[in-house]
Amino acid sequence: MPWSTVDAMPVQHLAANASVEAVAAALDADGCAIVDELVEEAVFDGLESQLAPHMAQTPYGDDFTGHQTRRTGGLVARAPASHDLVMHPLITGAVGATLAHATAFQLHLTQIISIEGGQPAQYIHRDQWAFDFFSFPKGFEVSCNTIWAMTDFTERNGATRVITGSHRYDDKLQLTQADTEPAEMARGSALVYTGSLYHGGGPNRSDRARNGVNITYSLGWLRQEENQYLSVPPEIARELPDDLLRMIGYAPGAYALGYVDDLRDPLAALRGAPPGSSFGAGVVAPHI
Repeated sequence: MPWSTVDAMPVQHLAANASVEAVAAALDADGCAIVDELVEEAVFDGLESQLAPHMAQTPYGDDFTGHQTRRTGGLVARAPASHDLVMHPLITGAVGATLAHATAFQLHLTQIISIEGGQPAQYIHRDQWAFDFFSFPKGFEVSCNTIWAMTDFTERNGATRVITGSHRYDDKLQLTQADTEPAEMARGSALVYTGSLYHGGGPNRSDRARNGVNITYSLGWLRQEENQYLSVPPEIARELPDDLLRMIGYAPGAYALGYVDDLRDPLAALRGAPPGSSFGAGVVAPHI
């Protein structure tokens, strides 16, 4: 059915105790789902405390990212409170199921998106357009993403606008806010959506910022939008647990992808293994 004949449908809400299978099924059917109040609000209290100085220094964006919107990245290094969000088992389980056609997936980007009052609606887009606007085959997902509600998301304050089911639409469509529905959710909830879903930030008509934590994942053989190896300097990376390091990219992306010098596994190299260590030895790719 052509997209222009489909009425916008509300986003499906799932309980925090939903199964990985339930979230993955919603992503397959609709391209998106909201998991309500998935983490305690204290997690976001910690994020706000750790990131406040960085957010205050972040410049505003451009025509696409928003002239009244700040996007503060580097969360893994800057905010230990973000680690539980990056590695949340329900999210990584659903992402793994959605991207199961590839050997591995990885962390693609981390950022706080702060939409301030007066910011108009964002251009409706697909996040997978980050890959040089390449038109991947319909139904072949290359990324899976989350926006966590750091503040309540309402239609008035700029809740993300989505088009449920649009992950099955043709590529490069020019859609508008009128085609969308707001993904309203309470603080601590997570909007999960595929990289092929058409969406965009909503207009903030309130007098307070709408803050969301954008954490996204991509196939292990694609370049990450946020350069994790510079965003997380080696001196910080060496203090992180192995599972988080594998997620940010210190793991094989597929067979013979991502090794160091003489076929050393990247995690082994970071940990100081000498040249000659075999590629992939003792390391499990983060296909969770």
